[in-house]
Amino acid sequence: MDPRLGELLRTILPANRFYARKFAGLPLDDWTRLPFTTKDELLANQAAHPPYGELLTYPLERYTRLHQTSGTKGAPLRWLDTPESWERMLGSWRAMFDVVGVTKADRLLFAFSFGPFLGFWTAFESASRMGCLCLATGGLSSGARLRMLLDNRATVVLCTPTYAMHLAQFAEQHQVRLEGVRALILAGEPGASIPATRARIETAWGARVFDHSGMTEIGPLAIECPQNPGGLHIVEDDYYVELIEHQATDAGVLGELVVTNLGRLGSPLLRYRTGDLVRVDPRPCPCGRPWMRLAGGILGRTDDMITIRGNNFYPSALENVLRRFAEIVEYRVTVDRSSPLTEMRIEIEATSGAGLSERVTAAIRDELMFRSDVELVAAGTLPRFEMKAQRIRVI
Repeated sequence: MDPRLGELLRTILPANRFYARKFAGLPLDDWTRLPFTTKDELLANQAAHPPYGELLTYPLERYTRLHQTSGTKGAPLRWLDTPESWERMLGSWRAMFDVVGVTKADRLLFAFSFGPFLGFWTAFESASRMGCLCLATGGLSSGARLRMLLDNRATVVLCTPTYAMHLAQFAEQHQVRLEGVRALILAGEPGASIPATRARIETAWGARVFDHSGMTEIGPLAIECPQNPGGLHIVEDDYYVELIEHQATDAGVLGELVVTNLGRLGSPLLRYRTGDLVRVDPRPCPCGRPWMRLAGGILGRTDDMITIRGNNFYPSALENVLRRFAEIVEYRVTVDRSSPLTEMRIEIEATSGAGLSERVTAAIRDELMFRSDVELVAAGTLPRFEMKAQRIRVI
C-alpha cells in the first residue's frame, strides 16, 4: 500500500466520524478492501447531520472557507476547508501553472462570476501569490469583459469552453480583434478536450487551449500537458487515483476515475467515485513527468450515456460532430424517452442555414449510427451559458 495512504488514515481516524464508522472493523492495511465513497452517500450524510455532515476531521472552529457543488443534478454538497487544506490546493494550482508555463509576468483574466462553488477561487489566489496580475470580472457583461481583457492586455484567460466560444463570437460580431492572449485554461465541462471544440476555440482566439479538471469536493485535479496535447495530467503529488470497472483498449485502459485527496485532511475523500469516464494512457509522456495521463481528458460521465435505437454514445461525441460545422453558433439536444423508442431532437442556431440540417443529420448518421431530427431556430432562441453548459435535456 502506498505509504501516503497509511499516513492519511492515521491522521483522520478516529476523529473523522464519517470514515471511522464507514471503515469500522475493516483491515486498514489493505486499501483495496476499503469501500468506495459516493456522492449520494455524502448527500445523505449531510441531510441526516445538517448542515455539513460528519466528514469533518477537526472541530468546526478550525474551518475558514465554505464552498458547495453546483447542484445541477440534485442538492448541492457543502464543503469546508481549513487554512492548511486551502494552502495544499493553492500548491496544486502552482504545479499546474508551472505545466502551462504561467509566470508572474502574465496577466490572468477570470471570465466568470465567482460563486459558492470552488470554481477558479484557488487558481485566482494561487496566481496572485505568484505575482500575476489577476483580473476578476464577476457580474460584468461580455462587452465589459472584452474591454477589460484588451485594456489590461491579458495574456491568459480562464473560463469554460462554452464561454470562450461565446466571447470570441461576441468579439467577431462587434468587429473586435482578440489580441495578446497566448493561452486559455478551460474547465467546468469536457469541451476543451473535444477535438472539434478545441480547434474552434484555438482558431478564434489564436491561442493555445489547456484543459483543466477539478471538483469542489476533490479540488484542482488535472491539467493538460503542452508537450502532449489532448489529455490531462493528474497532479499525483496531491491525489491518489484508481480506475474501476475498467477494460483494456488499444488506446489505453478505460474506466471510472476514483480519487483520494491526500492533503485536504479537514474534509477528506477516500476512494471517491467521481463518475468520470477516462482512458489512462500507459505510455511515458514526452514531458518527462511521471503523473498519470488521461488520454482525451474527461470522456464523459458514466451516468450520461445516451442510447438511441440501440446505439450508445456520450454527449461529448455528439458535440465533436456538431462543432465541426463552423456555421453552428449554439445548440440544444432534447432526448425524448416518453415513447417505446427513444427519440432525439437537436435545435441549432447558425450563421447560415443552407442545407445545414441535412448535412448535420448525415454526419450524425455516419459517425454515431442513428438518425436525429435537426431543426434550425432563430438567432437568440437558445440559452447562453457562462458556467457549466446545460445543453442536454431528457423528457
